Amino acid sequence: MMSQESIVKSQKLGTILLLCFSLFTVHCSLFTAAAAAKWGGVDELVVEKYAEEHGRASRDPIINTDQGDLLLFLFLLGGAVGGFAAGYYWRTLTEQRTRKREEYFSK
Repeated sequence: MMSQESIVKSQKLGTILLLCFSLFTVHCSLFTAAAAAKWGGVDELVVEKYAEEHGRASRDPIINTDQGDLLLFLFLLGGAVGGFAAGYYWRTLTEQRTRKREEYFSK
């Protein structure tokens, strides 16, 4: 069992680590917000610049994933398809390796 002193030390260490993590995340989020306001994205700075030089105006995308939960749905759909494929071929993925390994080491 742990002594009372070791419990108190571990609680102090946990508090210090939590405080350091909190300060680090706040610092990083402030830095990221300042950098985002200062620097534009590739679409704004590069693509739109060259499109305007060549006489093409910017337009909305055909499938706008910024609205609603469409992007989350697409990730869900991709994960479901990948999970189905991995589950369907699970034996092929695992047993053939085992058989090859057993054949190799049995020689």
